[in-house]
Amino acid sequence: MAKPKKNAGLAPAGSTLAVNRRATFDYEILERIEAGIALLGSEVKAIRDRKISLTESYAQFQGDELYLLGAHVGEFPQAHKRNHEPLRPRKLLLHRRQLDRLRDETQRAGMTVVPLSVYLKDGRIKLELGLGRGKKVHDKRQSIKAREQKRETQRAMRERD
Repeated sequence: MAKPKKNAGLAPAGSTLAVNRRATFDYEILERIEAGIALLGSEVKAIRDRKISLTESYAQFQGDELYLLGAHVGEFPQAHKRNHEPLRPRKLLLHRRQLDRLRDETQRAGMTVVPLSVYLKDGRIKLELGLGRGKKVHDKRQSIKAREQKRETQRAMRERD
């Protein structure tokens, strides 16, 4: 009988672990940026086990650093007493030039930094940030209308086949 693999239930390299679908609906994303995240060991295991939610999360400057706030990382059961706080602020790792430019854009142009997805890259957990502008109500209506039209055309194409 074969031995079970050490990382049996964990996500393979290059896979997307979580997506913030609400962000693309609420914001017009103008630029995408890749950032690292400072994590604890139990958080890494929990995220690789896909126990992360970005739905209520946002990125905010505290001093000179950018932090991910509101992201829920579920507890890892095997960590016992050394487990992490599920909603703790997590520092985002970016170059100083990137941080300064993001700060300028958010202050000057009224933009927002929004977390879009969490994925694995070369064995490390990365966060995709979006620099975007909030959509107005009529923009959201147009997004809904375009999405429904796309569904209708796909349905019609399926019925033709």
